Amino acid sequence: MSGNTVEGVIVAVLGLIGAVLVARISVPRERPAPAPAASESGGELPPPGLQVSPEIWQYVSGRFATLEAKVDNLTVLVETKKAEVTALERLLRHAMRIIRRANRRLVAVHEAPEEIPRELVPYSID
Repeated sequence: MSGNTVEGVIVAVLGLIGAVLVARISVPRERPAPAPAASESGGELPPPGLQVSPEIWQYVSGRFATLEAKVDNLTVLVETKKAEVTALERLLRHAMRIIRRANRRLVAVHEAPEEIPRELVPYSID
């Protein structure tokens, strides 16, 4: 059950990282500014394209920075949990080996072997 949860978190984080990377890649490149043209009244024309107020840009930039920090944090968390899951699976396989070895010894002395817990059966290496 926890394996599915960890895999789900990994898939979600990878999807989020992919979305951030696609957003970064798809940002249009800055074009060199053309020579400023004067209007008929003598003032300068605003540069062509979308104009965003500094307050809005600062807010949006702050949100992006926050999201990037959260993605970085989740990436570290997923990598840490993945290492923990790997270590726990290794311990479960080791426990299964110990139980099987003990059962072989019990059978050798004509005793009834211990029952193997259902939870450990997937970690059997035999």
